Amino acid sequence: MSPPRAPSPAELGRAIVARLDELAQISDEPGKITRLTLSPSHRRAVDRTTEWMHEAGMTTRLDALGTLIGEYPGASAGAPHLLIGSHLDSVRDAGRFDGTLGVVAAIEIVRHLQQSGKRLPFGITVLAFGDEEGVRFLSTLTGSRAVAGQFDPKILDERDEDGISRREALRDFGCPEGDASADWQGQNALGFLELHIEQGPVLEAENRPLGVVTAIQGVTRGSCRVTGKAGHAGTTPMVLRQDALAAASAMILAIEGIARDTTGLVATIGQLRVPGGAVNTIPGHVEFSLDFRSESDTLRHEAGLRIQAAIADIARNRRVEAKLYLGYEAPAAQCDGGLRQLMAEAAEATIDKPVRLLSSGAGHDAMSFRGRIPFGMMFVRSRDGLSHHPDEFSSEADIGLAAATLFRTVLALAERHDELN
Repeated sequence: MSPPRAPSPAELGRAIVARLDELAQISDEPGKITRLTLSPSHRRAVDRTTEWMHEAGMTTRLDALGTLIGEYPGASAGAPHLLIGSHLDSVRDAGRFDGTLGVVAAIEIVRHLQQSGKRLPFGITVLAFGDEEGVRFLSTLTGSRAVAGQFDPKILDERDEDGISRREALRDFGCPEGDASADWQGQNALGFLELHIEQGPVLEAENRPLGVVTAIQGVTRGSCRVTGKAGHAGTTPMVLRQDALAAASAMILAIEGIARDTTGLVATIGQLRVPGGAVNTIPGHVEFSLDFRSESDTLRHEAGLRIQAAIADIARNRRVEAKLYLGYEAPAAQCDGGLRQLMAEAAEATIDKPVRLLSSGAGHDAMSFRGRIPFGMMFVRSRDGLSHHPDEFSSEADIGLAAATLFRTVLALAERHDELN
């Protein structure tokens, strides 16, 4: 296979940023980017993205869960295909790069292949998922899970804050009716690639434009309720107190200490409540949330046991009761070693320096393909590590380098496919 003309990073960066700027104008809130799943703005974004896919030589369709699918055939009938993409939906008052970058970059790659008149030994399927953020309805990653053949029909009965069911929203959106799991896109697929902003400060801190992801971290979430004994702030001696807030504070610091002392683990207490609290009352009840993550499920499970033991020990010493509920768990999703190596080699050829390998602490559509097909991810540097924020920013230069790396990765996959067949 003679390689197609490789676009320059600058050329890719300009084209991608121009389209990201256009998508940023599509919102349900004036002056903000708010594009919730199956909303009017999501529909407009799908329509505009469909036009870009057609211009790039793809045929398009919408699946039963609102994923826009663009297909660029391979050199021969029945050729396998490579999945590339990300999501079009956003959180409320979002930035312009999260998700959309991966969709637009995939379209640009296909556009350059089409302009070169080249067909690869495999087809390319561009996926624009519509529900990665999970803001409007309870469940998340519903589009990518369906594409991965893991559709749960119970999600159709979920309702948003206005009482509209997902089933109704899908119908109004114009999605075809039918079994969402029947359209499993992973059949005869070589793998899935996703380009995304980092959503963290590591690459910027190390002055690196991009990085290759090793794994998407597994997560455990729950809450802890601490029950002590309320009392008057002025009449109860310190040694006789059963202060639920003081005990919870010690627990929170212990959890932080476990995470600080464990390489590869992060832990966060994002919510703290003191029901019925008053300025002159010793807190009798406290509730706090807990979220801890690692790319190693073994390490995360061991940390969970240490956290439970620390909470129990503090509760006993402070004469309070603590009930820990760990109600949510998602396993880590390891990126495919072969795809990771190809991405790393492509990155080093593009930026002419060793590439940074790092894990993702945030969830992504790619993790839906865990155990189904190989997947790989690449990150672009984010200014100040911001994401889900209006000031979210990745430079045109960095985006161009990342897209050029993704283009090289696709060509390397094509060369490897030719060698093996």
